[in-house]
Amino acid sequence: MASRKNLKKTVNFIVEEIVTDCLVQQALKDTDENKVDEVLTDVLSLQNEFLSRANHTEPNNVKAFYKDFYADFNAGVDAIYAKIEAF
Repeated sequence: MASRKNLKKTVNFIVEEIVTDCLVQQALKDTDENKVDEVLTDVLSLQNEFLSRANHTEPNNVKAFYKDFYADFNAGVDAIYAKIEAF
């Protein structure tokens, strides 16, 4: 089981990297600002969702909770990167 503190730091670090990648793609390619704003909104909502989920661990099923947490977070990150690549 991961500590909540480290889990939150990891989520924040990954979100920062996604935002950086998004802004680099915007600088390298001439993209529509509305698309970039939409992706950044998705990133922030992903961060808020998973930081709040990290605070409320299911007491009887911790191992499955973290397994689902990581799977859902990775799926969300993959979806956001797909949007970034579509610029």
